[in-house]
Amino acid sequence: MSRLRLSLVLVALVAAACRSAPQPAEPSTAARSQPVAAAPAEPIRLTIVGTNDLHGWIAPLRTAHKSGVELEEGGVATLASYVARLRADNPDGVLLLDGGDLFQGTLASNLTEGAVVVDVYNRLGVTAAALGNHEFDYGPVGPAPVPVKPGDDPLGALKARIQQARFPILSANIREADGGQRPAWLGNDGTLLVTLRGVKVGIVGLSTPSTPTTTNPTNVVSLRFEPLAPATVEASKRLREQGAEVVIGVMHAGGKCPKLEDPRDLSSCELKNGEIYDALGELPPGTLDAVIAGHTHQVMGHFLHEVPVIETYGLGRSFGYIELFVDPTSRQVLPTRTRIHAGIALCAQVDATSGTCDARKLKDQPEVRLVPATFLGGPVVPDTDIQTLIAPALKRVEEEQHRELGVTIPVVLKRDYQGESVLGNFLSDSLREAARADVALMNPGGLRADIDAGPLTFGDIYEVLPFDNTVALVTMSGDELKRLLQIAYGMKKGGVFQVSGLKVSLARCPGPERFQSATLANGRALEPAKLYRVAMPDFLARGGDGLAPGLDKLPPGRVDLGLTRPGSLRDELIAYWQSRKTPLTAPSLGRITYLGGTAECPPAPAHRGPYSL
Repeated sequence: MSRLRLSLVLVALVAAACRSAPQPAEPSTAARSQPVAAAPAEPIRLTIVGTNDLHGWIAPLRTAHKSGVELEEGGVATLASYVARLRADNPDGVLLLDGGDLFQGTLASNLTEGAVVVDVYNRLGVTAAALGNHEFDYGPVGPAPVPVKPGDDPLGALKARIQQARFPILSANIREADGGQRPAWLGNDGTLLVTLRGVKVGIVGLSTPSTPTTTNPTNVVSLRFEPLAPATVEASKRLREQGAEVVIGVMHAGGKCPKLEDPRDLSSCELKNGEIYDALGELPPGTLDAVIAGHTHQVMGHFLHEVPVIETYGLGRSFGYIELFVDPTSRQVLPTRTRIHAGIALCAQVDATSGTCDARKLKDQPEVRLVPATFLGGPVVPDTDIQTLIAPALKRVEEEQHRELGVTIPVVLKRDYQGESVLGNFLSDSLREAARADVALMNPGGLRADIDAGPLTFGDIYEVLPFDNTVALVTMSGDELKRLLQIAYGMKKGGVFQVSGLKVSLARCPGPERFQSATLANGRALEPAKLYRVAMPDFLARGGDGLAPGLDKLPPGRVDLGLTRPGSLRDELIAYWQSRKTPLTAPSLGRITYLGGTAECPPAPAHRGPYSL
């Protein structure tokens, strides 16, 4: 075969092989038009950070451990570090909310009428705060806690703080007593609408309806505080109509659920004692998606009526946060994805073994070894800008706190909210003698700290009595005084008023009929028609702590609020102690006795707040 012929044969064979090889099929028109399935979009994560009841505690709380180590818990500079870590963890997805009672309670706050707290909250980037009952405590701008001369505005100090704040202070259930309109000075309707990672989030602020009895009632006489649930429903509806896809409640109202291990286990919750339980129970499902609570100074981190709720013990020692996940298509919260992180201690240093700086958890531990704290995988470093910001206020506090009064306390004087106490007896005796009264009455919630043995400083007594009450003198008949005691001891919250000049018999358990009898300290009966001079803080004489029914029918001129006296209750007690020619002594117990069996009483409602809040 010639070379030419062989070449032609090979070409033909190759061509045949190519025609017989399988060819890829042309895609059909339907196949070419079918889109590639996209991965479902991830839910949008929102981080709702909550604090409550700071009460002016901008500095850390320091506690000496039995091993000699000083523990530091809280402080706004440390809080700033935790918030920064959360913001880094979820950029543009963090709300910082406060449940109210920002001010009243420490020298640092009270010397500036809360201005230093607002400066700190502005720097922290707080989104909004609820209006707490103690926001009204300062009264007019200046040292007087209530109006004392024409033109004094009982809301003056609060209005100044609202003007200073770069965040709204919210209350959807507050109205003017005359006319029912929303107070113009608040600058809002009790709500706020913000956008977070593309999600429209509404915030509803709410104040405890008990405000008129848990601040000085004189300062809120022009206002009324409506029930929580109806105001919440109305405000939530208004926000939803404005486009809110998520609605958060920030309430100065709370409860108590101390066991945090399982957020759906409500066995530790005092469900019959707490405004928040009733309020949430009255809301239609879907009204609120989460709640930051306050007022009771008790920890919570639970689902109440399917709503995640957090609260802390207050005083700036801890915080919590709720993670909500929003479906990017339906724009609805995904309840099964919600995560609650409650009761997180604010620690710059922690015990190496337990990982906390909480003195209550470490008190029984024999040794403590401190190491730097971490949070969300990074170090906790107190914010130096915040430290610089609060330094002038703390320097002034340091000078005042260590000012010795020339008085020595013989033994530790402890308080007891639920019973007679050595501190209560000591202070009520001092008040009665300083005012030259027959009887003295002090509310248990007004005593805010114990007094250690040793030289007494101004800071010591200020921590016990941080409120600028005056000494009031109320002239009452024996029958009127018994009626007042019946009201005082019949409160649901069960706190025991401290007395001097009297012996009181009570039923063992709290209740409307708890008061049984009273005599003078020497055992003599109170004469029904005889008039007695009764000394008390002006907060009580104005009807605070629920005493109004026992005082509001007294004839004119029988109530002297002490506005012309030389100083505050605190000042008068200090002057009295300094004037004594004999050493101070600790009174014995026994002026309050209990009748009836020893059966265990039902738990008393949570309490906290200045006067008895």
